[in-house]
Amino acid sequence: MTLMTPSEAFVETLVAHGVKHIFGIVGSAYMDALDLFEPAGIRFISVAHEQNAVHMADGYSRILGKHGVCIGQNGPGITNFVTGVAAAYWAHSPVVAITPETGSTSIGLGGFQETEQMPIFSKITKFQTHVNRPDRIAELTHRAFTLALLERGPVQINIPRDYFYGEIDVEIAKPQPVDRGAGSPASLDEAAKLLAEAKFPVIIAGGGVIMSGGTAAAKALAEHLQAPVVASYLHNDSFPASHPLMCGPLGYLGSKAAMRLMAQADVVLALGTRLGPFGTLPQYGIDYWPKNAKIIQVDSDPRMIGLVKRISVGIVGDAKSAAAELLQRLQTGNVTIAAHGNREARLSEIKKQKAAWEEELNGLSNAGGSPISPRRALRELEKAMPRNAVVSTDIGNVCSVSNSYLRFEENPSFLAAMAFGNCGYAFPTAMGAKVARPDRPAVAYVGDGAWGMSLNEILTCVREDIPAVAVVFNNGQWGAEKKNQIDYYADRYVGTNLKNPSFAAIAKTMGAEGIKVEHPDQVGDALKTATGSGKPTVIELMLTQELGEPFRRDALKKPKRLLKKYAAYTVA
Repeated sequence: MTLMTPSEAFVETLVAHGVKHIFGIVGSAYMDALDLFEPAGIRFISVAHEQNAVHMADGYSRILGKHGVCIGQNGPGITNFVTGVAAAYWAHSPVVAITPETGSTSIGLGGFQETEQMPIFSKITKFQTHVNRPDRIAELTHRAFTLALLERGPVQINIPRDYFYGEIDVEIAKPQPVDRGAGSPASLDEAAKLLAEAKFPVIIAGGGVIMSGGTAAAKALAEHLQAPVVASYLHNDSFPASHPLMCGPLGYLGSKAAMRLMAQADVVLALGTRLGPFGTLPQYGIDYWPKNAKIIQVDSDPRMIGLVKRISVGIVGDAKSAAAELLQRLQTGNVTIAAHGNREARLSEIKKQKAAWEEELNGLSNAGGSPISPRRALRELEKAMPRNAVVSTDIGNVCSVSNSYLRFEENPSFLAAMAFGNCGYAFPTAMGAKVARPDRPAVAYVGDGAWGMSLNEILTCVREDIPAVAVVFNNGQWGAEKKNQIDYYADRYVGTNLKNPSFAAIAKTMGAEGIKVEHPDQVGDALKTATGSGKPTVIELMLTQELGEPFRRDALKKPKRLLKKYAAYTVA
């Protein structure tokens, strides 16, 4: 036990857990601890808005596979965290949200910047802890950091602002290693039997493959079975794009090849995925989920097993370890692999479907002229993207269409807002990724509507020397919702048309680089210039208003209107 202040105990615990960066806005509630960050070797990155601090911590944690830490002022600073924490929850990111609180002696009196800070995070964190005594600050901080990695998700450490002061005897605990097993032997045996008997097995490589470092294990298993591999929604980096068995992503505006092959499966190995509903809905009019296939689901969270899809075998385990154990079972003994009997026919089908989809994409992406067709822009970006780039995508129509064009050879490389689907996600997340891996280009795809929520962080990039790149799709509209108004509401555009300034010019005014692109043959050069410049850069792509598939065809219906005349107008 060592005598120290609670602030010192808190910061020593951060250091013990390897914290090198913290994102947030300075606040008096934690200033005593903040004063120790620099001497402790922790870089504090001051942001323009607290929501973006959480997104930065999210991107940082997903790229490094370790904690991302954010902190803010009690009250309004902490309530600004909510959207970012919810996004981290659905991305399974081990974000540590440190939430200084009103002083313990005045809680409940309605003082300055006071609100209850635990309930608002209760459904979007894996663990919450409230420091109820100054001498427990190190203990509870250590527990939160441990559970963030163990349960793969955000945690909250709530600390009354007066508990940073005083003198305490404390011991700083060492980080606990987190090990995950492959699953129960019985479930692995049963799954191996189903895979051996399958004539058309398909592997879904999910986020768990990336988080576990399991791509090589998944690749070895797929090659042994000669099974097509599809990526779960927004995890395009879970399997190398150039591999002959990789067929692209499922989900909204994904790969038709992946969907058509999935429809033929008799056994599906869902490896490291919760099989989220939005990632398995019909797309392009293709109801591709195989109704009679036997499903093997591998997930480290037992609550996810069988939650969305009816399964035949559930394996509560680590994706990497489970894949290795399944392969070992299929390779030993006298196991007959039924899929080897029709290998050539299946490989021919994979090749045929991939070629057909690529031909269709080429046809959709060859438009010329100015403004630029969205799909042509995405194809040019794909061709010019550095091989080792990290790409983050916002929510929105053009960003969603990019699901067809984003292909990766390594992971983690793809960061998306996942099931929470919030606007303003991509750019701060790319910034966090760039802080985590300054050697890798970090590129954000952002619609012009969502850009209004994150362009303020250009100031942070310039001040903190974070050379992230934003590709802003300027088409003068909130495209995802406008598509719904086109398809369902007789082209009545309410709130979806935008009148934008030059985002490239604004970037230059803020001290960054800005490139305005109006012709398709300029797109690739602009991206290469931006990623090679070493400076924060905004590439403003001037696009047509062409839109892709509607975002929520499953959730909308043609409107029914019972009144013909309202107070102020007559319905056409």
